[in-house]
Amino acid sequence: MRIALTAAMLASVLVAMSHTAFAAGDVKAGRAKATACAACHGIDGMSKLPEAPNLAGQTEEYLVKALNDFRSGERKNEMMSMMAKTLSDADVANLAAYYHSLGKQ
Repeated sequence: MRIALTAAMLASVLVAMSHTAFAAGDVKAGRAKATACAACHGIDGMSKLPEAPNLAGQTEEYLVKALNDFRSGERKNEMMSMMAKTLSDADVANLAAYYHSLGKQ
C-alpha cells in the first residue's frame, strides 16, 4: 500500500513538472524563430504544402515531443530532422508556445 501511494505521489510530481516545462515557452521568441518554418507550415501555422501538417492550435506537449523526436532521430523525416537538429531546448519550447497560441483556424 505504501509503495502504491509513493508511486502515485511521484507520478503527480512528474506530471506537474512536465506541464511547467511546456508552459515555459516564449510566444514572441517562437514567432521570430518560426520564420524558418513558414515555407512549409505557413507563418500562421496553416500549411501551404499537402505533405506538411498544420501546426496552429496543436498542444505544446505534442509539438515539443514531435520536435524532440525529430531531433533524436526517433521520428524520421529528412527535412524535419535536418531543421530540428539546429533547435535548442528553448527554441523547441518557444516554437511550441507560438504555434499553440495561434489556436485552430
